[in-house]
Order: sequence, then structure tokens, then C-alpha cells
Amino acid sequence: MSGAALHTGFDIAAWCAAAAAMWWLSRVRGLQFPSQSFELPYVAALVFGAGISAYLFGTLNLWFSGVPGIARSVEGALAGGIIAIELYKWLHGISLRTGARFALPLAVGVAVGRLGCYFAGLDDFTYGTPTTLPWGHDFGDGIPRHPVQLYESFAMAAFAVFYVLAVLNRNAAVITNGFYLALLYYGLQRFVWEFIKPYGALIGPFSLFHLLSLFVMVYAAVMLATAPNASVKHERAAA
Repeated sequence: MSGAALHTGFDIAAWCAAAAAMWWLSRVRGLQFPSQSFELPYVAALVFGAGISAYLFGTLNLWFSGVPGIARSVEGALAGGIIAIELYKWLHGISLRTGARFALPLAVGVAVGRLGCYFAGLDDFTYGTPTTLPWGHDFGDGIPRHPVQLYESFAMAAFAVFYVLAVLNRNAAVITNGFYLALLYYGLQRFVWEFIKPYGALIGPFSLFHLLSLFVMVYAAVMLATAPNASVKHERAAA
């Protein structure tokens, strides 16, 4: 099977894993989240913002790296989704925070999806810089490289485990603010991995994705710092 086909298969698996995570939270654990995040205009704004930005930032990163072509980016999708939803909420006077339900799906989806990037090889342009470390991986050009896709996959899987344990322990603070914790963690680990990727620098030593990571981290930090003392209903009465 080709790398592209494997990548597509893992993309589908990532969406299925994210959907399964959301089903587990709502149906099995009985968590109740704000309803706005399932309304059609909300979903449309999210899909539009994430979709456009995924290709915009993915392609710009290729250009800044001197590589022709069109690409998409998970982090670009996150940044675009954030901006689109915050604009949507502002235009409609919505002050309620609507991201809590997406914490676990985000972590699980990235953890699974990055495996597809790993198996796609050199064509995916998500590999790391050359390394002499024993776990360096040859993606087909005879050069051992950092398997940064696996670094990110394992990092987000670790967050997913942390979040599941918080749900099982009925940790209201983590559940209520889980999405912003996931964003902060994602942005931080992604910022670190960007130093061992062959991407073109945009400002000083920082690539476009360094800057996007900073944006995601700042947004998450602001949302966490201004979080109200809210709680969610953790379990059904029968649980």
C-alpha cells in the first residue's frame, strides 16, 4: 500500500477515533457539555475556518521552506477553527464556552492521525531533521531522521490518558477546561518539535508553525486564566 493510501486510512481512523472519544464522554460517562457546539451554524463556521486554514497554513509552510505544492496542516486547522468560532460567538453575542467536549477527541485524533504522517514517508514533509540517535528512522532517502510524527503521537496519547483519568476521577476543573488544557499542551509540544523539522525560518529561528504554536498557547492560556468557576454534570444519576 502506498504512503498516500496509508495516510488517508489513518486520517479516516483519526476521525473515527475522535468520534468514538466523544461518544464515550457523552454516552458512557454521561458528561453534558454546552449545546451550541452542535448547532448547524456553529459547525459550519468551525468546518469552514478549520478547512480553509488547514490548507492555507500548510501550503504557506511549504512555500516558506522552498517546496512547491499544496499541503494541509492540523495546527493550521486548529488556529483557523479557533478564530472562526470566536468570531462566530462574538457576532452572535455568545459568551458561553463551547470547546470542552473537544478535548479528548482532539488528543485522540492527533495521536492517531500522526501515525499516518509517519507511514506516509518523505512525501508528507512532516519528518524530522537528521539525527544520530538510535531511534532515528530512514524514511527512504538513506538518512536517519527524528520521527517527530511519533513524538507528537505519543505526546498527545499521553494527554489523552491524563484526561481519561481525570474523567474517571470526576475532576471538574480538568473536564470543564479540558479543551484549553489540550490546546496549551498541544501548542507547547508542537513548538518544541518544530526545532527538529526541516521547515524554513520565518522570523529568526522560528518557522510559521512556531508562530502558530505560540498563538495557540497564548489563546489557551488566556482562556484558562479567565475561566469562570463552572462545572459540568459528571455522571448520570444511574452511573
